[in-house]
Amino acid sequence: MKQRTFGASGPKVGAIGLGCMSFGGFSGETTTADSFAAMDQAWDMGITHFDTANVYGPHVSENVVGEWIASRRHNPSIATKAGIQRNPDHPVNNDPSYLRAELEGSLQRLGIDYVDLFYIHRREQSVPIEDVAGLMGDLVAQGKIGGWGMSEVSPTTLRRAHAETPVRAIQNEYSLWTRQPELGLLQECQRLGVAFVAFSPLARGVFGRSIIDPDHADFGGFRKEVPRFQQPNWAHNKAQAMAFHRLAQEHGTTAPALALAWLLDRGDHIIPIPGSRHASHIADWEVITMTPDLAARIDTILPVGWAWGDRYSEAQSRAPERYC
Repeated sequence: MKQRTFGASGPKVGAIGLGCMSFGGFSGETTTADSFAAMDQAWDMGITHFDTANVYGPHVSENVVGEWIASRRHNPSIATKAGIQRNPDHPVNNDPSYLRAELEGSLQRLGIDYVDLFYIHRREQSVPIEDVAGLMGDLVAQGKIGGWGMSEVSPTTLRRAHAETPVRAIQNEYSLWTRQPELGLLQECQRLGVAFVAFSPLARGVFGRSIIDPDHADFGGFRKEVPRFQQPNWAHNKAQAMAFHRLAQEHGTTAPALALAWLLDRGDHIIPIPGSRHASHIADWEVITMTPDLAARIDTILPVGWAWGDRYSEAQSRAPERYC
């Protein structure tokens, strides 16, 4: 697998990373053995960056990733996140003392003394982003983290934070059915030399080998709340997604491979992090070449704004920053 650079001065990693949220049960029940097999498959394919968070489980994903690192003796690039907490009165916490303590807990669970990348999972508006950036600069200086990033933030927040302590990566949702980052964030990341990490690049299972079924037992509670998976939106979205799947078959590839190729073609600073707890699904993430003709056909089938419904429910939309 070809490699890409994490920010202007970050490490080289595989062009595709591994999202580890499903190891914590967000997409249905799983086992440590399944998670290990998924990570083994990813590593064998040249995927060297693993992305987890304290809230996945909670703590389950970090523990499993840490056990895998210890048992395999591999040295992947690791990113983890903190800032979301299960407190309805205070769902997002960016207090520097809280973030520092959460990082220590993450390092203990991962069994390492350093992570390449530490994100605030969401921004708490009452805490100046400059205070968060100052903490991150201290953590870099102390050798606790290699760099820092933010998830689901706006270009304005990126500019303010980067002016205080250089940001290594921004992680927002980006795929063929969620293209908001094209309205300024992708461009700002490129201008500042910041990596853009695209989570849910396969549209939460829409662009898997087979289209996810919202009625399936493994669909998971989080996705059931997403308006795009609810009727009548889902009927329209599934019909157009099926056309994309047929296009992939015509070209002798899979829908996930085609969706990832489209993302990689959007900029050299983009690193998609699809996730799965199934090794067989990860095997579908082959890297194929995007051509202008193929890109044009995708744009015809799935034009900008094609998806019916919002990407988040009202409750899920409270923490991500909206800038358009």
